[in-house]
Amino acid sequence: MSLRVAVLDYEMSNLRSAAKALERLGAEVTIARTPEEMAGAEAVVLPGDGHFGEAMTRLSASGLDSAVIEAAGAGIPVLGICIGLQVLFESSEEAPGVPGLGLLHGSVRRLQTDAKIPHIGWAKVRWSERAPLAASDPGDPSNYYFLHSYVVEPTDRSACWGAAEHGVPFCAAAGEGTVMGFQFHPEKSSRSGLALLGRWLAHVDSVVAA
Repeated sequence: MSLRVAVLDYEMSNLRSAAKALERLGAEVTIARTPEEMAGAEAVVLPGDGHFGEAMTRLSASGLDSAVIEAAGAGIPVLGICIGLQVLFESSEEAPGVPGLGLLHGSVRRLQTDAKIPHIGWAKVRWSERAPLAASDPGDPSNYYFLHSYVVEPTDRSACWGAAEHGVPFCAAAGEGTVMGFQFHPEKSSRSGLALLGRWLAHVDSVVAA
């Protein structure tokens, strides 16, 4: 039976590429704009590009913010992509005073580098041995596509599961338990991205089966 995955539509991105990638891997995808449309999902995905404050405003206006927090509290796997990762944290320099979902401990800061911002293009991610989604050889870096100006800073450094560089090193993947996310776009990252999403679906399957 296909895993039921809710991809949230909070008007922050072209989410179709993420939905299509998951469908290609065999997931049963629902585009959810309201908490009601999330009902029955075995996993939740927050895609997105854009501004932290605007993302939280739209999540709050639709009630999806509380629904995601509730889902995570019930042990349902949650995956954030790009701005979707950032809103999982507690706060961001991009929107002072605007609280994030607080599912991951830490904050978001502007990438401090002499390299061009925003960071657009491909970069290698070196996975930690702690990362549950790492390839069979976690020390072997994979290329992924990035588009961002801000990066996450987990309070606990062990919550950073993968690192990349753009002039300086930064956290490119983070997680705690069944809540996790990527600063890059796996759905736009060719074979390595599709393989990573496949490993995430396998993780979801193991959580559902437990």
